[in-house]
Amino acid sequence: MPKPNEVRKAILQACKWDSTGNLQSLEGDPVTVQFNPESLKLSTSNQLANNNGKGGAALQFSSRGTTKLSFELWFDVSSEMKNGKMNTGVRKLTEKIAAFMKAEGEDGDDKFIPPGCMFLWGKTLFFGVMESMNETLEYFSEQGVPLRASVSVSLTKQDVKIKTVKNGAGQNKSKPLPKGGSLQEMFGEKWQQKALQNKVDDPKRMPTGTQIQT
Repeated sequence: MPKPNEVRKAILQACKWDSTGNLQSLEGDPVTVQFNPESLKLSTSNQLANNNGKGGAALQFSSRGTTKLSFELWFDVSSEMKNGKMNTGVRKLTEKIAAFMKAEGEDGDDKFIPPGCMFLWGKTLFFGVMESMNETLEYFSEQGVPLRASVSVSLTKQDVKIKTVKNGAGQNKSKPLPKGGSLQEMFGEKWQQKALQNKVDDPKRMPTGTQIQT
């Protein structure tokens, strides 16, 4: 009897960037979704630069735009209810998603930023911050405990130019990214480590021929 195909679940994981905006490290344990999203929506926009000159000059664009990834997740714990009662409810799962919205900062500091967030599902990889999260409680026990929830998530990031690594004396060996290739195909399970090593923020947008340290 053939073995059934394994269903790969999407994950969210906190991450950090360095002062130049490059991915520095993955933080904590990944959060695995209960049910994979039915669809993913990617939207890209250019940033407009303010022009205070007279004469109604044409719009000008800045050098960076923003990309957003939006999707909906479902959580359901109704099967865990026993004898018609349940104490914890579905929010024990949705709180793990809400944690990516919690801004951090030093006491007395007026700059509070949410943690970086990595979304990974199969070959779909996205780094950004959680811009918004809308949670809808759908189903309740007789005691008013929420048992089912839908969570709409929007991740956003600024597009970053990919840096190429030149190979020279005293440096690690490198090889070019083949046409249609990816870090996952080049390095298998070690692709995340290689993305960090090469300071790659968006592996899906790497130009063909980019030099990758091996």
